[in-house]
This record gives sequence, structure tokens and C-alpha cells, in this order.
Amino acid sequence: MPIRLAAILATTCALLAVQPATAETVPVEVEALLGTTAVLMINGKRQTLRVGESADGVTLVATQPAAATVEIDGQAQTLGLSRRVGTAYQAREEQLVTIVRDAAMQYQTTASINGHSTLVLVDTGANAVAISADKAASMNIDYSAGTPTIVETAGGRTAAHAITLQSVVVGEIEVNNVPAMVVDGAYPTTILLGMSFLRHVKLQEHNGILSLSRSH
Repeated sequence: MPIRLAAILATTCALLAVQPATAETVPVEVEALLGTTAVLMINGKRQTLRVGESADGVTLVATQPAAATVEIDGQAQTLGLSRRVGTAYQAREEQLVTIVRDAAMQYQTTASINGHSTLVLVDTGANAVAISADKAASMNIDYSAGTPTIVETAGGRTAAHAITLQSVVVGEIEVNNVPAMVVDGAYPTTILLGMSFLRHVKLQEHNGILSLSRSH
């Protein structure tokens, strides 16, 4: 009898071990979307999937500009960016932003600067956030009271004004009182997210995904 009971228990444990994951037990978060590719956080592990691919019991069914449809144990669910599914999920103690490298091999994303939404280019080679005078004017950023200076650019030495931005927000990460340079003229055409912002975050790059994180 003890031997038979042990066999039954062993069989039961084996069956439990191969039970598929369910939506109630698998925490999933949509971190980034690019075309038919999605960056998902599954059970605390970051996975980059194309439509039709699976990882850890989660299949990416479809992508939309701001949402992804995943299938877990035969159940399809549509999740928006930064939406989480799974009752076992515990919130992280850090703010995280992920950026997918574009066709030009650059990391661009949307940021809010002094309350204005704009495209920015991550540039670790820039000492400060760099904005063209034309762009600053279109965003109502008054740099006339800034400190006149000279900066080195790809085109040579250029006049600029050193200012302080009230706030720069990327995803969930907000940094206040950010030093910046407003460069005379129309360049850079895209605002450079330089080290005056990036020094406040942890940068990690892997397989074309750049992660910006900060504890809070």
C-alpha cells in the first residue's frame, strides 16, 4: 500500500509539473512595440517576440501601435503599453523605459520637455540636452536669459545658450532642473537627450533594446 501511494503521488506531481501556465499565474507586461515585434516582461524576464513566437507559455498573437495581443493557455488578451496581467504580479521598485533601436541604428523616443511633447534622440556623447534655437522657439522655451557660450558640434564651433529646463520626462522617469544647451540655428533637428538627463538613470543595451531605469 505505501508503495502504491508513493506511485500515485509521483504521478500526480508529474502531472502538476507539466500543467500549462495560465493567465492567473503568468505576469505579463508590454514594455515596447515596434512593428510586429513586442518587448514583453514575462515572469520577471524580458523577452523580445515577433508575432507568432512564444516564450514561457506566452504567444504574441498580434501587435497594434499601442497594444499587443497575447495568448496564455488558449486565452487571448490585449494589453496596452505598460499594462500588466497576472494576479501574482508585484510592482517593481524602479521606473523603467525601453526603447527599440530604429532602422538608422539610433534610439529615439518621445519625451515631454517643460510640458511639450517632442521626439528625442538618446546621445551619450552629448554632455547636456541639446536643442536647436528653432526648436526651442517652437516649444516656447525662452533662452534669451541663458548664459552665452560656445559649443563644439559636428559642423564646428557654434554659439549657444546654457539654460535649465524645468522638467524632462521620458516614460515614467521625470528629472527636474535639467541643464541644457540651446544651439543657434536649426540643428540638431532632433533634440539630443544628453548626459545631463542620462546621468540620472541606469542604461542597459541588449539585442537592439535600450533600457533606462531609475529606482524610486
